[in-house]
Amino acid sequence: MSLEVVLNNGVTMPALGLGVYQSPPEETADAVETALKVGYRHVDTAAIYGNERQVGEGIRRSGVDRDEVFVETKVWVSDYGYDQTLRAFGKATRKLGTDRLDLLILHQPAPDRFDRTVAAYRALETLLADGAVRAIGVSNFKPHHLADLMKHADVVPAVNQVELHPYFSQPDVRAADAERAILTQAWSPIGGITFYPGWGENRRNVLKDPVVGAVAAAHDRSPAQILLRWQLQHGRSAIPKSTNPGRIAENFDVFGFELTADEMSRIDALDTGTRSGPDPDVPRPELFDRAIPED
Repeated sequence: MSLEVVLNNGVTMPALGLGVYQSPPEETADAVETALKVGYRHVDTAAIYGNERQVGEGIRRSGVDRDEVFVETKVWVSDYGYDQTLRAFGKATRKLGTDRLDLLILHQPAPDRFDRTVAAYRALETLLADGAVRAIGVSNFKPHHLADLMKHADVVPAVNQVELHPYFSQPDVRAADAERAILTQAWSPIGGITFYPGWGENRRNVLKDPVVGAVAAAHDRSPAQILLRWQLQHGRSAIPKSTNPGRIAENFDVFGFELTADEMSRIDALDTGTRSGPDPDVPRPELFDRAIPED
């Protein structure tokens, strides 16, 4: 059983997906195969993760028909620009071993080179019109990035994937997304960011929060399951990541219970307004300029 959401262009997407950020390539195929056998039907990867090829391998090894798997990936900043982004689509599909993508998004707003961001998004619009992708979107876009993009774009993004967990719930981003019927998708949905050098050095682990622990105990569930259920009951998409078979299965087992309104409110109240990952407004040229291999 899996909860589905309908995007603003009518495409249906499983709300819960397996993320593979920081998943070593040598472990990724096994993780994807395991997830699909457990019941996941949505996998989220990115060009910069360096494991698109292994995601495709895991899908093929699972025996699940490609048409049943919602494949999401991201264009990296070094491939921004109209023609460059069209070529980036070719890189992604070759590595994934598929001729179309279900969701293709821009990985960063890259405000220091936003003209190229806009050109990249226009390329996504072309791919959508041509039927090469089923939906397009963005990642890490703040409200002002969305507003600036929509001055030039014809198609409203279907998804905005951002850091979102109880300690950093981004109400301003969620409101801007909702105003345009953009689905907010959570990366680090359980607040389990492992490392971002130079960012969030004093961060706390949401999984160890006593409020979350009390709710977990009341339902005889793990803190991770409570946090994923919280995301889904708010109508968001969530992309938990793991290569551990037990945790992959545990993270998917979130459909047989429901949090009360009071429990939802108590978790909502944990927001600190403090980001754990990088600020999308801060340029990172040494990372943004990293080239994505052709194969």
